[in-house]
Amino acid sequence: MLQVVNLKKAFGPRVLFQDINLKLDTGKRYGLIGANGAGKSTFLKILSGQEEATEGEIQIQSGKKIGTLGQNQFAFENYTLFDTVLLGNKRLYDAIKEKEKLYMSEEFTDEVNNRLGELEIICVEEDPTYEYDVKITKILEDLGFASEQHNDLMSTLTGGDKFKVLLAQVLFPKPDILFLDEPTNNLDIKTIGWLENQLQHHDGTMVVISHDRHFLNAVCTHILDVDYKQIREFTGNYDDWYIASTVIAKQQQADMNKKLKEKEELEKFIARFSANASKAKQATSRQKQLEKLDVGSIQISSRRDPSIVFKQKREVGKEILDVKNISKSYEGKVVLKDISFSLEKGDKIALIGPNGIGKTTLCEILVGKVKPDEGEVHWGATIQNGYFPQNATDLIDGDMTLYDWLRDFDRDADISEIRNCLGRMLFNGQEQEKKVKSCSGGEKHRMMLSKIMLEQPNFMVLDEPTNHLDLEAIIALGEGLLAYQGSLICVSHDRELLDAYANRIIEIQTDGSIVDFKGSYEEYQESKEEE
Repeated sequence: MLQVVNLKKAFGPRVLFQDINLKLDTGKRYGLIGANGAGKSTFLKILSGQEEATEGEIQIQSGKKIGTLGQNQFAFENYTLFDTVLLGNKRLYDAIKEKEKLYMSEEFTDEVNNRLGELEIICVEEDPTYEYDVKITKILEDLGFASEQHNDLMSTLTGGDKFKVLLAQVLFPKPDILFLDEPTNNLDIKTIGWLENQLQHHDGTMVVISHDRHFLNAVCTHILDVDYKQIREFTGNYDDWYIASTVIAKQQQADMNKKLKEKEELEKFIARFSANASKAKQATSRQKQLEKLDVGSIQISSRRDPSIVFKQKREVGKEILDVKNISKSYEGKVVLKDISFSLEKGDKIALIGPNGIGKTTLCEILVGKVKPDEGEVHWGATIQNGYFPQNATDLIDGDMTLYDWLRDFDRDADISEIRNCLGRMLFNGQEQEKKVKSCSGGEKHRMMLSKIMLEQPNFMVLDEPTNHLDLEAIIALGEGLLAYQGSLICVSHDRELLDAYANRIIEIQTDGSIVDFKGSYEEYQESKEEE
């Protein structure tokens, strides 16, 4: 259905990838993965025709419809939700709107009637069952938009809800080839599950970028791995790729170790015998062997894994956290209603619920950023908090270097420990001297994690820490939270992360109350299915 032929993309002297030859088939769903900066989004833009390649071409089977998830959430501010979704099929949208305009005309001339006939043919071609309105209504309702909202303007929605409508827009026409760049961003767990189900039934070709492992495992039949300027195809989902790539890496490491040992022995032999006339012939032969021995051709991976280690400066006492009868409303709308819970030593809570339900509000109340309307929060005397706010990227800005920004939080910290905290998050050497304002969203989130590692709290409140992080960093975060000896509350929609560390689940309900479940996220989901 789609073929990539001798593709290359370079920005000046910097080559992202080259000599790429791939055939993407009907019925296969490809997960596009790679380290940050490897060129995933650029490759997807080239596939979808949004960006030109430096060399090579993309060949798409004639007549196939392409759908690309829009990234500009403000592109349809003056359109209704319904019309924004309908615009996913521009030909159908234009025909319907022109028909409506003509039916409003005062005279039905032969010209008007002829044009209406032409438009009707277009509508039949694009919507043979005359069900476009039913389909759009259902998809919007599935995404949480009540029918009375469908004629509201896009400008009335929050950013997360705008993104949902863009998702509906690309899915509505059922394109033959579907390109999705981070479709799970801004989606809650329930909506991600709905999206997984939709994509599992996609009959055409799909290429998706995501940092959500559970999502990749659920929807992908193949993986495209961008690494060392190449794109390798693996059969299976993300976990299948991870196992295969790990085996390949171990084989490559063994090959490299073998060649390095062979190289060392050859060099010793040459140094020892090259000056000896009787051994010169052997030395020359070994020299040729050495020249053929290309150790540099063995490349393990360009990926770098962070090392996230959360320590405690002091052990917690008996009292951890006691939340009593917390309530909070905004503009008459109840967000939190009479919430009470207590934490015991070792509790690691996943705080979940739909977007806009009040998770961030609860976190801000716990750390003292927001005052509740009623109730109180009591922390134990030994508790030292570490807080990761949802708007971390907005808070990290200015002309300070990464090193100075981190040092500013603890002037008494050992210099080597500051550098180690940055190094664990892959800020090495000269990178530590760059300005924080030049950091990407992912780098700012890694900076905030460096800050928490430096503070060594015995309790952490983390609000969406995985946003902007790549897969390697999310895996490292899960390992760090699991190994952490303190207690924590973490908001995240990444189900693999929740499964990695959580031993207790608190879900905020639509009425502002909570469900408090002792057990893992998987056990909580199983308990809900049994109800």
